[in-house]
Amino acid sequence: MSNPILSWRRVRALCVKETRQIVRDPSSWLIAVVIPLLLLFIFGYGINLDSSKLRVGILLEQRSEAALDFTHTMTGSPYIDATISDNRQELIAKMQAGKIRGLVVIPVDFAEQMERANATAPIQVITDGSEPNTANFVQGYVEGIWQIWQIWQMQRAEDNGQTFEPLIDVQTRYWFNPAAISQHFIIPGAVTIIMTVIGAILTSLVVAREWERGTMEALLSTEITRTELLLCKLIPYYFLGMLAMLLCMLVSVFILGVPYRGSLLILFFISSLFLLSTLGMGLLISTITRNQFNAAQVALNAAFLPSIMLSGFIFQIDSMPAVIRAVTYIIPARYFVSTLQSLFLAGNIPVVLVVNVLFLIASAVMFIGLTWLKTKRRLD
Repeated sequence: MSNPILSWRRVRALCVKETRQIVRDPSSWLIAVVIPLLLLFIFGYGINLDSSKLRVGILLEQRSEAALDFTHTMTGSPYIDATISDNRQELIAKMQAGKIRGLVVIPVDFAEQMERANATAPIQVITDGSEPNTANFVQGYVEGIWQIWQIWQMQRAEDNGQTFEPLIDVQTRYWFNPAAISQHFIIPGAVTIIMTVIGAILTSLVVAREWERGTMEALLSTEITRTELLLCKLIPYYFLGMLAMLLCMLVSVFILGVPYRGSLLILFFISSLFLLSTLGMGLLISTITRNQFNAAQVALNAAFLPSIMLSGFIFQIDSMPAVIRAVTYIIPARYFVSTLQSLFLAGNIPVVLVVNVLFLIASAVMFIGLTWLKTKRRLD
């Protein structure tokens, strides 16, 4: 009697065997539960792209009423930790030593220019360009405070009967992340990293360990087909990955306070696609390497690092060179990061979700298909 290509009885028995192996293996729970939660808290509380209490020096070359009023506005900002002095060399020395990140120069003719220039006067902002991001924050905060102070000056003048040409009043609104909290942007990317760890690294290590211990040879000596072998490795780790995804969602929303505005059904569907992609990648790595050390090295370089560097999680893809941008199209994490950020912060955006779903389907089919082709019942 010929051996069927797929026997669900064998698949069920093998899945039970794999599940028992996962339950009895502490390292599986460590990688699947403990490390993901630890990473989530590290990303949630340890990484902050927001700059608050920037150390800025204020050089008062004139102590007029207007100059002191603007200085008072600067020191009243919750984003500025100001050091006030009339000694230029002292403040420059502090900036060179890294004690302050920027310098605001209020010139000697500040009040006179305010009167001549119709409520406007030049101030100079000097920033530490060795840290471009911080320098941009300093410039942005000072410009914002300057605009607010100018509007206040106009309002006071109008109350005193003076008239001025109206300044441009910029009303800034942050869509999707109104408070501009960087954690709300980081946490969805961190979930992607965690799912990559579970899908690619855990699976590649566990299956490679079976090759090292010889249990894979014993399994291949049975009547199992490669389709059944593939399914029995995918199904248990799929449920383990979805359990980790559920834990990440609960921690993100109820402990870390990240809002979720999308559909849970869509999240489940797209998470399944991404998990199948990473599981397929992990199985492919273990099938090729058959060694835990080699599998860990390959999984780290092929899955974990690209999911951090090339997914848009931290570094904007649009700012990358054209060659690197082209490489990002084959990174499944790119599409999952985009999906999670959309679902968490903006909700269901079809134009984003449909494209990501198509690419994730193609990725899952490619990795699982390659694994199926590389899985042979011979030991060579």
